[in-house]
Amino acid sequence: MSRPMRADENWGTIGRLIAASGDRFPNVEALVDGDLRLTFPELRDRIIDSARAHIAAGVEKGDKVAIWAPNIAEWIISGLGAVMAGAVLVPLNTRYKGMEAADIIRRSGAKVLLCVNGFLGNDYVGMLAGTGIDDNCRIVVIKGDAPEGTTSWQDYLNGGAGVPVESVDARVNETSPDDLCDLVFTSGTTGKPKGVMVTHAQTLRVFEVWADVVGLAEGDRYLIVNPFFHTFGYKSGIIASLLKGATMIPEPVFDVQKVLTRIAAEKVSMLPGPPTLFLSILNDPNRDSFDLSSLRVAVTGAAAIPVSMIERMRDELTFKNIITAYGLTEATGTVTMCRPEDDPETIALTSGRAIPDTEVRIVDENNNELPRGEAGEIVCRGYNVMLGYLDNPEATAETIDADGWLHTGDVGIMDERGYVRITDRTKDMFIVGGFNAYPAEIENLLMAYEGIAQVAVVGVPDERMGEVGMAFVVPRDGVTVDVAALSTWAREAMANFKVPRHFRIVEVLPTNASGKVVKVELREMGRAEMAKLESGSGA
Repeated sequence: MSRPMRADENWGTIGRLIAASGDRFPNVEALVDGDLRLTFPELRDRIIDSARAHIAAGVEKGDKVAIWAPNIAEWIISGLGAVMAGAVLVPLNTRYKGMEAADIIRRSGAKVLLCVNGFLGNDYVGMLAGTGIDDNCRIVVIKGDAPEGTTSWQDYLNGGAGVPVESVDARVNETSPDDLCDLVFTSGTTGKPKGVMVTHAQTLRVFEVWADVVGLAEGDRYLIVNPFFHTFGYKSGIIASLLKGATMIPEPVFDVQKVLTRIAAEKVSMLPGPPTLFLSILNDPNRDSFDLSSLRVAVTGAAAIPVSMIERMRDELTFKNIITAYGLTEATGTVTMCRPEDDPETIALTSGRAIPDTEVRIVDENNNELPRGEAGEIVCRGYNVMLGYLDNPEATAETIDADGWLHTGDVGIMDERGYVRITDRTKDMFIVGGFNAYPAEIENLLMAYEGIAQVAVVGVPDERMGEVGMAFVVPRDGVTVDVAALSTWAREAMANFKVPRHFRIVEVLPTNASGKVVKVELREMGRAEMAKLESGSGA
């Protein structure tokens, strides 16, 4: 295979990184999934066999290979095998239904679909029936029973037995750092998801920086809860681990008891995730019965974070490095990051500053840079900005301006240090009597109220004010939150237009597979409730 490279060399492509991994980390465990335990040399060889199978199946350099599966070893082996064979990987959200998956498979032009059967009771192959994608796309079941008309993973691998290893080596060497490595489709705020085009060079450079900033190191044991179909799980999980020699421990579904058990059993040291993950651990009544002393590095973001959560993570757990970051798929997953030496207030209340060799600004609606401390749209420019959206030059031009600035659609404020505080998505903002209200800001204020574990705020219709806030509150375990007292406290703690007019106590907040709160569901619930109140049929 391709020669091993020195640590100070630029790997160039993911295939070259994989090829050298066994020589770089010969005695380090690379992957743990159930009874499967592979060292880096063993994982490299499994991925090479996977690449041979893809070549035997007719996958050419630049072809698209889709993957529709949860966080399992087979995702890593089959997906990276496709990349090593020179293909462009197209991850699919495990919560998609058949028509949603078929749409992306069709638009991406995927030649092969790698999928599972039976995950969470879902019949993935069955969901694709009648969509017509099997006319142009070979379906390979990487885990579970392979129905008629599909290929089992073992049969697919067997097909590659006659392909010499040198053919994989040739594909690795043919692939350029500037070639596409994947197409990750964004959920989008309107219309169909859009395929974000990113190269090998962008991916490796961004996540080398990411791993350096968070302090990921050889021998770290990395529990990857963030889904592989998302940049956070795939690139800050799999790719970062390959770069640094960390052990990958995939977790297909977040369950706090399973996570606590795996942390203790596998001596997990690296645990990224949304704030909901860490709040679930901190608030779990059985936490003290697990040995969590191995925990060292945490990365979070994407939601309002109370300062108390960061302090509790340091005081009640053993985290040394706690980082918050901000990114989006269009920026190869990373725009800003805090640093390990930042204080709890900075980590909780900001998303850090620009990653090295990139630029971040706050601009007004006319694209003029705003003074520090003023809210506006966050834009970024640098090596992390995508090439564009697949087959969508209009959307690309709307997102990346003529000067190369990526317009994120997120609202934020930059302080004098260059640290960015995300106030909210433009679409999440609601207007109360002419005043702009940003849910993330309100949520952060509410989290200071004693007894609240989580909170989410959305705008709901109001006859007099146009819109007002509705707060969905999850109390801490064993705590009763009095709505009247909370409302009184809120009126004293924040400007009147920010105070939610309605509070609802709930057991849990709806979340997606990435652990983010699904605001759309909460808005629908809030609007339905307001409609009932208006008609007099609700209390």
